[in-house]
Amino acid sequence: MNSLFYGDNLDILRRYIFDESVDLCYVDPPFNSKRNYNQIYNNIGRDDAAQAQAFIDTWEWNELSIKGFSEIIDNYHGKFTSQTINLILGLEKVIGQGSLLAYLISITLRVVEIHRVLKSTGSFYLHCDPNSSHYLKLILDSIFCPQGGDFRNEIIWCYSHGGKSKRNFGKKHDVIFFYSKSKEYQFNTDNIKIEMKSGKKSFGGRLEEDEDGRQYRLVYGTKNKKGDTKYYKYYLDEGKIPEDWWSDINSLQASSAERLGYPTQKPEALLERIIQASSNEGDVVLDAYCGCGTTVAVAQNLNRKWIGIDITYQSISLILKRLEDNYGKDALDNIKLAGIPKDMDSATALANRNDDRTRKEFEKWVVLTYSNNRAIINQKKGADRGIDGFAYFLEAGGGHRKIVFQVKSGNVSSRDIRDLYGTVTREKGAMGIFLSLKKPSSEMAKEAKSCGLYQHEVMGRSYPVIQIVTVQDILEKGKRLEMPLSMEVLKSAETKRDDSQQLELTEVERSASA
Repeated sequence: MNSLFYGDNLDILRRYIFDESVDLCYVDPPFNSKRNYNQIYNNIGRDDAAQAQAFIDTWEWNELSIKGFSEIIDNYHGKFTSQTINLILGLEKVIGQGSLLAYLISITLRVVEIHRVLKSTGSFYLHCDPNSSHYLKLILDSIFCPQGGDFRNEIIWCYSHGGKSKRNFGKKHDVIFFYSKSKEYQFNTDNIKIEMKSGKKSFGGRLEEDEDGRQYRLVYGTKNKKGDTKYYKYYLDEGKIPEDWWSDINSLQASSAERLGYPTQKPEALLERIIQASSNEGDVVLDAYCGCGTTVAVAQNLNRKWIGIDITYQSISLILKRLEDNYGKDALDNIKLAGIPKDMDSATALANRNDDRTRKEFEKWVVLTYSNNRAIINQKKGADRGIDGFAYFLEAGGGHRKIVFQVKSGNVSSRDIRDLYGTVTREKGAMGIFLSLKKPSSEMAKEAKSCGLYQHEVMGRSYPVIQIVTVQDILEKGKRLEMPLSMEVLKSAETKRDDSQQLELTEVERSASA
C-alpha cells in the first residue's frame, strides 16, 4: 500500500521506513535560498491572489542544529562515515556555526537515513540549485562513496522563462545529483530515449542511409593505439539517451494546466524521466520532501508504489486533493495516512507545538480536514484579521459568497462568537464556521443561534450564519462541510459541457461514416 506521512521526515525515516526497502529516492529539499515561499491560490472572489506560507527556507543556528551537529560528530548509532564526520568538522571551521552549517547538517542527517533505506540496487537523486550545490556534493560523496556507492551524474536542468537580472548572466538552471548505492543499480535506457534530430547542428556527424533506408549519423571518435579511427552509428529512429544537461523540459509556466500554485512545483515530465530511468513497475519510490506531490502523482501514474513525507499539512492536503482529482476518490482508499491526528490527544499535541516553523499547522489541519481539503488557508503577512481560512460558494444569479473559518485551540467564550460574526459582516461573507478544540458553552451556542440563518436558494435550504464545530465532532463523528463550493460547481459544469461536446462530436462522426 502507498504511504503518505505527515511530520518531520527525519523522525519518520528513523521510525517507520525499514532498511533497504526503497528502490528509488528523489528529493527536492529547500535550497537554502533565504526565502519564505507562499502558496498561491487561484480562487473566486476578492481574494483571488490569496497566499499562505508553504514552507520556510531560512535557517538559523539553534538548539536543533546543535543537536544534529552532536549526532554527527558523536556518530549517532554508528550511522555516519568517518568522511562525513571529518567533513562536517572541517566545514564548521571554514563557514562557522551559522545558517549555512545549520542547513547542511539538516540535509546530512536525512541523506544518511535515505542511504540506509535504499536497497543495494537503489538510486538517489537530489535536486538543488547553485546556492549550495558544491557543499551538498561533498556531503553526498562522503555518504555514498565510502560505502560502495558512487556518483553517477550531475544533471543540469535548464529552463528559460522568468525574470532576468541586468547585472549578471541569467540564472536559469537547477542541479540534480544522481548517486547509486552500489555498482549494481537500475538504469532503463530504453524507457527514457528522446528524439534524435537529423540536423548536423543538433547532433553532428555525417547523415547516412543504410540499405533499408534507415537514416543514421556516422560519428567518428578518437584513434586507437593501432591508428584506426573508431566510428559510431546512431540511428535516428532509435532515439538517444539524454545527455546530462536537460533543456527539453521547461519549468512550469503560469498558464500550465499542471500548475497548482505551489511555489517550487516541478513539471511531471522531469519526474517521469527520473522514475522511468531508475525504477520498474511495482518498485518503491520515496520522496521525503514531497511538497505538492509531483513525485507521488507520477509514481502513481507509472504503477510504482510510493512513500511521501512532508512536514506541512497544507502539502498533505494538496496531495490528497491532487490524487482525488486525477484518479478519483477510490485512489485515496489505497493510501496509508500516518502522522495525521486521529484522536483528541494527538490533535491537542499538534495544537500545542512550540516550533515556529509549524505553529500554524493545527489551524491548517482543522480547516482543511473539515472542508475536505477544499478551503483556502489564510496566512497573509501581518494579522490574519480573524480569518484562518475561507471558501466560496455559488449564489442564485451566479454570484459568489464567502464562508469564513476561524480556529481556536485555547479557552473560548461568547465573545469569540461575536467577534467572528463581526468578521463575517466586515468581509461581506455569508457564513462563519467556528472550529474549536475545546467544547463550547451553552452561552456560545445561544450567541451563535442569535446570529440568524442564511437562506441558500441554490441548495433550497437554510444554514446558521455562525456554526460551531468541535475537533471532537470532526474526529469522532466525521463532521464535514457539506456545501458544494464554487470551484467544484464550475468544474462539474465544465465536465458536463466537455461530455456534451464529446457526444455531439461522436454523433457527427457517426453521420460522416454512415
